[in-house]
Amino acid sequence: MSRPGAGGAWRDAGVNMLSPGRWSRSVRRRLRSIERRLREARMFARAMVSRNHPIVAQIVPIRRCNLACAYCNEFDAVSAPVPLDRMQKRVDLLAGLGTTIITISGGEPMLHPDLEAIVRRIRSHGAIATLITNGYLLTAERIRGLNRAGLDYLQISIDNVLPDDTSKKSLKTLDLKLQLLAEHAEFSVTVNSVLGSAVRNPQDARTIAIRAKHLGLASTVGILHDGRGQVQPLAPDHVAIYLDLLEPDQKMFSFAQFDQFQSNIAQGRPNRWHCRAGGRFLYVCEDGLVHYCSQQRGHPGISLDRYTREHLERESAREKPCAPYCTISCVHQTAMLDSFRENPREVLLQMIAARQQRNPSYRPPALLKVLRWMFLEGPVNRTLSKAAMRVLRVSR
Repeated sequence: MSRPGAGGAWRDAGVNMLSPGRWSRSVRRRLRSIERRLREARMFARAMVSRNHPIVAQIVPIRRCNLACAYCNEFDAVSAPVPLDRMQKRVDLLAGLGTTIITISGGEPMLHPDLEAIVRRIRSHGAIATLITNGYLLTAERIRGLNRAGLDYLQISIDNVLPDDTSKKSLKTLDLKLQLLAEHAEFSVTVNSVLGSAVRNPQDARTIAIRAKHLGLASTVGILHDGRGQVQPLAPDHVAIYLDLLEPDQKMFSFAQFDQFQSNIAQGRPNRWHCRAGGRFLYVCEDGLVHYCSQQRGHPGISLDRYTREHLERESAREKPCAPYCTISCVHQTAMLDSFRENPREVLLQMIAARQQRNPSYRPPALLKVLRWMFLEGPVNRTLSKAAMRVLRVSR
C-alpha cells in the first residue's frame, strides 16, 4: 500500500494548502477587490451629488475585429489602431468632463498594441477601467499585463457551447481562456451568455453560466438586439431560461440585470424611462466623435475635444425615441442611478420588492441597508453625510 504524500495528507485533513505564488495572488486579489469597492462607492456617491458629469463612457481604440459574428454591427476587418497619443488625449478629455468609469470596447480592443498603456492612463485619473473582449487573444502574459496596468473589470461574451455560422465565441473555444482568467486575473471577470433569435441552442446559456460559476467567475445573461439596438421579443423557451438564470441574490448596484427593465426586454414590452445618453453615458468612436451609444452612432456626432458641459446637459435632457425598446443595459444602468438620486424612496422600494418577489428569503446587502436607513427610515444626518463625502473624497 503506497503512502500518501504530504500534500495528500493535508488535503485529507481538510486543509487547503496554497503554493506561495497562489497565496500571494489570492492576497492581491482580495486587496484589489477592497480598493475597487471603495472607488465604486466614490463613483456612486459622486453620482448622487452631481448630475452634470458622465458616469460611464465607452471608447473604441480599434474598429477591427478578429472575428465576424453574424449579429454584430460594431466591427470591420481593415481599420488600423488609433494612435496611442490620440487615445490618451481622449481619456484625458473624458477625465476632464468628470467621467468615473471608462470602458474600452471595439471592434476587438486587444488588437490594439498599446492596450495596457490606455488602461494605465484611465487609472491615472482615478477612473474605473473596464474592458470588453471576445477573449481570443488572452494569454497568461496578457492577463498579467492587464493586472499591472490596473484593469478593474473584464467582460467576455460567450454565445454558444460549440461554434456555428452565427458566432465563433463558443465555450469549446474559450474555456481555456476562462481557466487562464480564473488562475491569473486580479481584476473582476464577468462571463456574459446571450439569448435571442440568433441563438440556436438557448440551453447553451445555462451551460455557460454554470461553467463560469464553477471557475469562480461572475455570470450574467444578455439579450441580443437588432441593428438599431432595439429588442426582438424572446421565444417562450428563451424567456424561461432567461428568468431561470437571473440570480436571486445578485448585488443591487452591480453591472448586472435590473429586474423590471430586463424582464420587459425579454418579453418584448416597452420600458418607460428617460435615457441620459449623451450626458451620463457617452460612446466615443474610433474617430473621436461622441454618440449616444454603439447603436445610435451619428447622434449627436460631436467631436470629443469640442464636447462641453452644456452638451452633457442638453443631450442628457433630450428625449430619445429609441428608448422604450432599447436593450443597451449599460445605458439604462446609468439612468437608474439618476432615478435613484431623484426618487430614492420609490426606486429602493421597487428594487427590494422585486427581489423579494423572486426570492422570499432575500436579505438586502449591507449597502442597501445603509441606503434604506438614509432614505426610507429617517432623514440623513447632514453632518454625517458631509463627513462620508469627505472620506470618499467626493465634491460637487
